Formats: sequence, C-alpha cells, structure tokens
Amino acid sequence: MTASIFDMRMARSAPDLWPMLERLYGDRPDYDAFRAALEGALREGWAARPADLKRLDLARDLEPDWFQRSGMAGYACYVDRFAGNLAGMQDRLDYLRDLGISYVHLMPCLMPRPGDSDGGYSVMDYRQINPAYGRMADLVRLAGAMRDRGMSLCVDLVLNHTAQEHDWARRAAAGDPEYQDMYLMFDDDTLPRAYEASLVEIFPETAPGSFTHHPEFGKWVWTTFNTHQWDLNWANPRVFLEIVRIMLNLANKGVDVLRLDAVAFMWKRMGTTCQSQPEVHMILRALRACTRIAANAVIHLEEAIVGPAEMLTYFGRGEHDGREGNLCYHNSLMVQYWSALATRDTRLMTHVLATHFPPVLTNATYATYIRCHDDIGWAITDEDAGALGLSGAAHRAFLSDFYDGSYPGSFARGALFQQNPETGDKRIAGSFAALAGMEAGLDAGDPRAVDLAVDRMLMGHALIASFGGIPLIYMGDEVAMGNDHGYLDVPEHAHDSRWINRPAMDWDRAARAAADPDSPEGRVLHGTRAILAARRSCDRLHGGHPTEILDSGNPAILAFARRAPQGTILCLFNFTENWQQVRGDWMRFQGVTDMRDILSDATVTLHDDMLVLPPYGRVWMS
Repeated sequence: MTASIFDMRMARSAPDLWPMLERLYGDRPDYDAFRAALEGALREGWAARPADLKRLDLARDLEPDWFQRSGMAGYACYVDRFAGNLAGMQDRLDYLRDLGISYVHLMPCLMPRPGDSDGGYSVMDYRQINPAYGRMADLVRLAGAMRDRGMSLCVDLVLNHTAQEHDWARRAAAGDPEYQDMYLMFDDDTLPRAYEASLVEIFPETAPGSFTHHPEFGKWVWTTFNTHQWDLNWANPRVFLEIVRIMLNLANKGVDVLRLDAVAFMWKRMGTTCQSQPEVHMILRALRACTRIAANAVIHLEEAIVGPAEMLTYFGRGEHDGREGNLCYHNSLMVQYWSALATRDTRLMTHVLATHFPPVLTNATYATYIRCHDDIGWAITDEDAGALGLSGAAHRAFLSDFYDGSYPGSFARGALFQQNPETGDKRIAGSFAALAGMEAGLDAGDPRAVDLAVDRMLMGHALIASFGGIPLIYMGDEVAMGNDHGYLDVPEHAHDSRWINRPAMDWDRAARAAADPDSPEGRVLHGTRAILAARRSCDRLHGGHPTEILDSGNPAILAFARRAPQGTILCLFNFTENWQQVRGDWMRFQGVTDMRDILSDATVTLHDDMLVLPPYGRVWMS
C-alpha cells in the first residue's frame, strides 16, 4: 500500500517536477543519471518516513487547507535566547499554547560555523543540530511533543549558501573539482567584476562586495552576504539533489514547515541584480513537488524580503500559480504598518495593499508580522510614493529618521542598520516595543505615552491576526520586551545592530505580565492572548477567504473586509493618537449587519450613526 501511495503522489506531482528539471538541466550529459538519482532519493526518503508522519501526510491530503485555518498562529524565537536548548523549548510549549500559538519557528538551529555565523544562517552541517541546543534526537522529541499539542514546527533551511566550513566547501578548498562545481568559483576577478557592475550590496558596511578572493587555493568565490557564506551553484543538478536529501531528512525528523532562506539569490545571470531570476521559480516549484511526493505533510515558507510585485512571484505567478511557495512573508504589510504609524496617515498603505496584492491566493497564504529578528528595510518604491504626491527617497529617509528617534517628536527608539551613503539606504533595527514608543514613555515616566505604545502594539497584533494568513509573533513582543543594548558587549554581535532586537527572553517579566494584567507588559500579554483567541473563534478569518482593501473615507483609518461565505468581517484600525470616526451607513454598505465587534465580543453603539474609534483603536465588525 505505501509503495502505491508513493507512486500516486509521484504521478500527481510529476508535472511540477520533471518539466522544471528538464528546462534547468535537460541539456546536460549527466541529466539522465541525475533524474534516476533523484527518483531514488525520493523513494528512499519515503521509505524512511516514520509511520506517524505518513499518517499525518494522509490527514493533510484530506485537509490541504490546514495551514490557512483561523486556528493557526505562529511564534518565532531563538532556541538559546528563548529557552536555553531544545529540552528547554519542550518545557515552554505550554506557555506558547496558552498564548494561542499553534506554529513555532525555531530560528536557525542547524549546526552553524563557530564565531560569527550571521545569526545562525551560516550553516556548516545541515544534518546536525547546533550542539549548544542539543542533538537531532532532541529535535525529534520536541517535534513529537508539539504534534501532541496540535502545534507545527518550522525550521530554517538556507538554500543560497553554506558556511565555508561545510564539508562541501572544505573539499572544494582542497581542490576537488566536483565540489568546486557545487559553488560559484572563478580563476580570476574578470567575471566577478563584470557581475558586480549590476549587483546590489547586501551588507555594505560589514561585507562590501559580492566576491571573496582565496589565494590559498587560487579562486574568487561568490559570497553575496558574508565572506564565510559561499553561494551554491544551482546550475549544477547535484546541488538540487543534495538539498532534496537534506529536506527529506528534516521532514522525517518531524519538521512541518521548511523556511527556505535567501531564495531570491539562488540563480545568477550577468547584467542583472541576480535576484528573482526565472530559474529560481522553476527550482522552488520542483522542490515543492519533491516534498509533496515524499513528505506531503510539509509545506514551504519562501523567505524573500522584496517589493510587492516580486514577492508575489514566490507564491507562483503565471505557469507556477499555486504550485510554488505555500507561505511568504508579507513584508509590505509590515513596512506599511510602520509608515502609517509615523505619518498618522493610511493612504499610502491603502494604495500599496490595494494596488499590488490580490484579494486571495491559490493554495497559499501570507505569513504576516510586525517585527522579526531582522532589520526593517523601507521597501517603498518611488512609483508608489509618487502616486500619493510623495518623494520616495524623502519618505524613506523620513522613516529612518523617525524610527532611529532623531526626527523631532518621534516616539521611537531604534538603531540604524547598514547605512549606505551611496544609495541613501538606511535600514532600522529595534524591538516592537521600542519602536512603538514603550521605551521612550517609560524613560520619561509618561503614563500616557506608555498607554499609547501598548495600544500601538495591540493594534499591530490585531492587524496581522485578521489580514489573512498566519500571524507571527516575534519572541518577547507578547510581553513588550525592549531593546537589548548589551549586544555591544558581545564581540561577535557588536558589529551588527540587529542584535538590539534579539534580547534573551525575560521570564521574570513574562511572569509579572501574567500576574498583573494592568501593567504595560501585562496589558500587551493579555491583549495578545485575547486577539488570538478571537481569531481562533472566527472561521471567517480563514486564509483562503478574500481580503478586500477599502477606503473608509478617513485617511487615519485602515479598512479592509474579509469576504467569507458566512458573511463579511470589516476590520478597522485607527493609526493615530486621536479619536476618529467612520460612518455607519458606509459600514452597512460593506456588509456589516450586527454591529458586533468580534475582538471585544460586544455590540458597538453608534453615535449619530458614527462608529467612534479611540486612539489606535481596532475592531473586527460583523
């Protein structure tokens, strides 16, 4: 029976696999051998799959929308900074369950290189766990404990590069031509210089350029991110084969979601930025087909922090529609949240969300978030800014100044990250609480400023919980943890200001928040729990139901409708510190019938046929 199930799944996904691989590699003389080896790897992965995970495969075949349901809510954390190690993570699962979490993203937990590892994204062994966290057996136990609680496990898999200490890289450095062909290496700098004419530097301050010279073995190596991160050569089918074997190994350990990191950079083409090339989407579609064949319970989250039009391609556009990524980060929603918060004006946000994003996606949904482990890059195009009569460059500069706290009247306390004087790019680091005004309010002893910060945070969590997709809470944000300035005292962190928003979890603060719901951290914790509980109770927030962006007639208020067969939910968010109004007749025209707020589970009273929203107020109206 299991062999026939594999054969049926192979037949089902063959149109997404072999035509892509033939276009990528079919002209190579080793293609037939590669194809046979890949089919063998898929059969081996399926044969090795534990029986309970095969049952999960069948369950998710019957419920393919499992990840789109309103009960899905995510949490992202560093294992060591949240719980010490994987055994500690298991001890904290009940805390996460009580918060309302059903999906946990463990930030990079595979074995990194020693020292600076780009926060764990410089991996030297994909088959071992970071020894500081435990062993692979600990991950298997954690995954099982999560399944028992109805939770899904997400793990990072870096696709663009490995650490220079990886076994493949060591063999390449030793002169093995087969392993050198797994990377992008050049005998001199002629081609690197030609490529660099159109490349964009990712870390201009700490890792300028995109190539690293290694005189000890006479090669120039493509290193998009850092000198210790060597870009893989995806034009070599052996790279595809080895990554599939790694994916299936992780899937068979109990991983539900593979977060595919740095996917935009996987294919190189002279004269371009070498980002989001057409071949990238062929590779990602074929990789998804491989897991659908041999580990059907697993879905793919494709990490591509790019502009709206480019991001949508990672869900699959055109021939790839519904056949590529299951999840992608809604970077634009995050950027526009911070933009509207600074300007107290949602018109740019409304324009971007309405213009660039379809109401619904095929076989996929968003991962929505307000903050994460990374910086904020102001992905606002000149064209979108111009549509509102703004200068793109001036607006991006304003946002950087506002959120580093240097703009007069700013409530934010952030830090600049990777300032590029040539392009004017200034990205921002900082915790949710610090950027939302909590740090400044506490330092000033200003209760009203603290109150406003609390409401900005709860508005943000209510926004990502209702927009459509899986809302992701970054660790500590549920208890309003602030910036960690101590990163400057850690040599391997001091050069990277993103560590300011990666504080270790403060469990004493979490205990105080749970015990005192009137404290600032308690209000955020209990408010976030209530938001996720309201989300779970409302199947109209299913990720497969359309999200229609609306113009409320009040630029202070973001409005969208979730159009479900059971009825509309009208979601309204006041992005100012002032009271705002929305007309009742407009709300009824949009489909509101009961005038009931799902968030507060209370009937809303209109005043002169006006809904009145308090500062940073938020409602989900039915």
